[in-house]
Amino acid sequence: MTPPSRPAVLLADDQREVREALRLLLKSEGIASENAASPGEALECLRRHEFSCALIDCNFSRGASSGDEGMDLLRKIKQASPDLPVVVMTAWGNIPLTVEAMRHGAADFIEKPWENARVLQVLRAQIALSEGARRQRRLEAENALLRGAAGNPEIIAESPAMHKVMMLVERIAASDANVLVLGENGTGKGAVAQLLHDRSARATRSLVKVNMGGISETVFESEMFGHARGAFTDARTERVGRFELADGGTLFLDEVGNLPLSQQPKLLRVLEDGEFERLGSSRTQRVDVRLIAATNADLAQEVDAGRFRRDLLYRLNTLEIRLPPLRERSQDILPLARAFLARHAARYRRDGLRLSPAAERALLAWHWPGNVRELQHLMERAVLLSDHEQVDADVLGLAGSARAAHGIEDMTLEQAEAWLVQRALKRHRGNAQQAADMLGITRQSLYRRLEKHDLRPEDDDARDS
Repeated sequence: MTPPSRPAVLLADDQREVREALRLLLKSEGIASENAASPGEALECLRRHEFSCALIDCNFSRGASSGDEGMDLLRKIKQASPDLPVVVMTAWGNIPLTVEAMRHGAADFIEKPWENARVLQVLRAQIALSEGARRQRRLEAENALLRGAAGNPEIIAESPAMHKVMMLVERIAASDANVLVLGENGTGKGAVAQLLHDRSARATRSLVKVNMGGISETVFESEMFGHARGAFTDARTERVGRFELADGGTLFLDEVGNLPLSQQPKLLRVLEDGEFERLGSSRTQRVDVRLIAATNADLAQEVDAGRFRRDLLYRLNTLEIRLPPLRERSQDILPLARAFLARHAARYRRDGLRLSPAAERALLAWHWPGNVRELQHLMERAVLLSDHEQVDADVLGLAGSARAAHGIEDMTLEQAEAWLVQRALKRHRGNAQQAADMLGITRQSLYRRLEKHDLRPEDDDARDS
């Protein structure tokens, strides 16, 4: 449906001279219109365009005077567009027909022959009401989106930077185009992927999430495309892959920048034509999947370095969303902190907890290297450590964390290892292979250490020295 560029009126009347006279009258007042010579044409116009008001006659057949055609059209318009104001034209003095029209939902009426001043007065009033209601619905929808339609605190967006992101989400969610979500670790890429799915036509189907950094190269095909029984030594039963599980829904590939180069052509094929074969099977299968990918890596830089295929990048970033780091959306820090505090307080039965003014100042002064995820973890820790109903600044421990990052000699071996792993991931923007190379260990060893310290590749609480 095409929205009007200016207030538009649908004019429905079987007499060409009537339609033309009304069109010229409205045009002289800067009001656009579209004409329909029959009820069928009027309903087709409604399917193709969005109007601010409709002005319809009650009789369309030659010699008709009962008004039945007009009443039937009125009912169909109200069924198709309940909020569209409809003004009916009735013969002068036909009170019963006017009453019936109002009973069926007409907003007002105009008697034939009409007075131009009366027509303009009625239509201007209905257009104003229609446009006001449309603005209110749009505002309510935006507010619901900005404050998290699914009740997710991570979607709070009161800053201008996040407001732009959420408006982009609203525009593209309904499409089936692939989306690449970019941003530093912990900025909420997963939450945005969930919101895109929830606001799409696929919301009733599955959202299948895959951490690409956690899939080893040897099992990539089995994980993504499934395998047939006997495909390899331990394949005792057949397995359904992630693409098949997401058929009709959405597939979210997190940390897609960590996908090994050798596996990228296999992903590219299914994105291009929707076809794949299970490992060990020759039967080609088709899937209908909307793909959302996320990474904190600079994929253009990875392409230039020969670590990421350019054609795969073009398939992934049909639409692109860049999430700002928390330090660039300071207006969101305290609303996010309060929402996370309330969530964890309810979880641990500490209702009534609130932030002290000093704690709020400390939160605003912090540089948030771990972004929204760091803030969420911090609020959970504050709930567990606070002895009072008010969370004080010292409970947050932000200043102490800054000193610890510059004093590795004061850390235990466990603390130092965790800090070095986080620092390597931060330096290489979450690329697990490059971080492992920097630490002199394999990627599998890196993931074992992440598990050991209850970290995730996207955790970015490291403080560079």
